[in-house]
Amino acid sequence: MALDTKQSPNPTKTVIYCRVSSRAQEEDGHGLASQETRCREFAATKGYEVSAVFPDTITGGGDFMKRPGMVALLSFLDAQPNTPFVVIFDDLKRFARDTRFHLDLRDAFRKRDATIECLNFKFDETPEGEFIETIMAAQGALERKQNGRQVAQKMKARMQSGYWVHNAPVGLRYKTIKGQGKVLVADEPIASLIREVLEGFAIGRFQTQSEVTRYLEGKPDFPYNNDGRVRDKRVSDLLRQPLYAGYICSEVYGLNWLKGQHAPLVSMETFEKIQTRLRGTAYAPARRDIGSDFALRGVATCGDCGSLLRSSWAKGKYKRYPYYLCQSKGCDSYGKSIPRDKLEGAFGEMVKTLEPSPKLFLLAKTMFKDAWTARLGQAKDVTRSVKHQIADVEKQIEGLLGRIMQASNDAVIGAYEDKIGELEKAKVRLTDSLAYQAPPQRRFEEMLELSLKLLSSPWKLWESGQPELRRTLLRLAFTEGFSYHRIEGARTPKISMPFKALGVFGGGDFRDGAVRED
Repeated sequence: MALDTKQSPNPTKTVIYCRVSSRAQEEDGHGLASQETRCREFAATKGYEVSAVFPDTITGGGDFMKRPGMVALLSFLDAQPNTPFVVIFDDLKRFARDTRFHLDLRDAFRKRDATIECLNFKFDETPEGEFIETIMAAQGALERKQNGRQVAQKMKARMQSGYWVHNAPVGLRYKTIKGQGKVLVADEPIASLIREVLEGFAIGRFQTQSEVTRYLEGKPDFPYNNDGRVRDKRVSDLLRQPLYAGYICSEVYGLNWLKGQHAPLVSMETFEKIQTRLRGTAYAPARRDIGSDFALRGVATCGDCGSLLRSSWAKGKYKRYPYYLCQSKGCDSYGKSIPRDKLEGAFGEMVKTLEPSPKLFLLAKTMFKDAWTARLGQAKDVTRSVKHQIADVEKQIEGLLGRIMQASNDAVIGAYEDKIGELEKAKVRLTDSLAYQAPPQRRFEEMLELSLKLLSSPWKLWESGQPELRRTLLRLAFTEGFSYHRIEGARTPKISMPFKALGVFGGGDFRDGAVRED
């Protein structure tokens, strides 16, 4: 609200109401400033004194008496009940674009003894004048609804063409491309971070959504809330967003699994793995008091009862000390603490035993290369099979469409439509898998080198101290938790197949955290 300080002898007092539908409109020739100028010129020609100006930047219909600018205007009139004001509007459409709210607002001004004047419409209190005013208000409401329908139709048509029209999700942004308009593109470096999270959750690097939350909270590039946290809802939406797989879905417009015009961050196969894990994994809230202080939390188990060890900080006389402890009642080790450094140190010593000899590692590398070569040779056969499956799905869809045309029962038609929806999604999965059947040779080599790096030097990953690398090692090298007895020490771990195979080829076997020779 802007107050006017100009005074004149006993003039008619007036207030001005301005409204625009968007910030963009506010900045062009139909903005708030231009409306106020025209209204002031109108007031000047009438000899009115402008007491205040009330702006609103809001679109569409709705209850005008709940909009900030109008609420302030009505409150201003209520504060001066003995002063008759004239309320000036630039255009009748600025008054209200809904017939019912238009009439309610007119009554609200009448109760406050305020009269209304408009630059392009003359209000008349006669029955004929009220009739014309009602028709004009109804016309405004009709135009608003027609505009809304037209916008919705255009938005749906664009989405059907593979272009997202709503706000871009985190990690993607809009870029104007000639001949296409606004298209979603990767928003780096956040896009790479989103890709890492999605792929990590798909393969189990992140076991729960809470781990994803903690990981993202440690990344300065990821957008936080005002309190510096990443909300659980944002992580949940991120893991379920089809746009990251390159597809468009919209409940509002009834669109399912349309191939988008934007490049995906992950494959459809990865996205499906994420959804499978979400359906089968319970949600665990983030523990902000633990963070990355205990690398084996959720992995270390009690050597007596086998339950997971808890972790905590104990307050000493001069500082705090980290401990693991068993809290299973009835266990011999119940309430007995194990220093964190002792337990994690024993685990580190065991990790050292996983490192193969140079000769054995060279043999494993050769075997991996042979396996990759065989995989590439199978790619053509797999591609041919997938194409046949896609053709079969398309044939089934075509047959169901024919049945729908002949059916008259709504329940039967609904069943056919549901089946078509399932087949369309199956087609999407097959088409997406086809695109990933034969990735570039360089990509295979990169994946091979990463796997070999893990096999050749697991100790280096553990020694790095980075929580995510440590958790990756835990999940890839061990099939079960790390059992530790507070007196006897580490139990025999269950090693994953790659490391177990290296141990067998090397002529040894894992016993009590070490390789024993035959």
